[in-house]
Amino acid sequence: MNILMWILVFIGGTTGALSTLYIIVSLFAVIFYKIYRKVTCHASLYD
Repeated sequence: MNILMWILVFIGGTTGALSTLYIIVSLFAVIFYKIYRKVTCHASLYD
């Protein structure tokens, strides 16, 4: 394969990996924030 194809594969793989990492980190951040609000403010977990 030529060099342009390898660059395209690298960019696509990096984009997919970073978007997946962002979704995973955001999920845990939202869960932690909801539990923190539940403990400190007695807010509902469903708000």
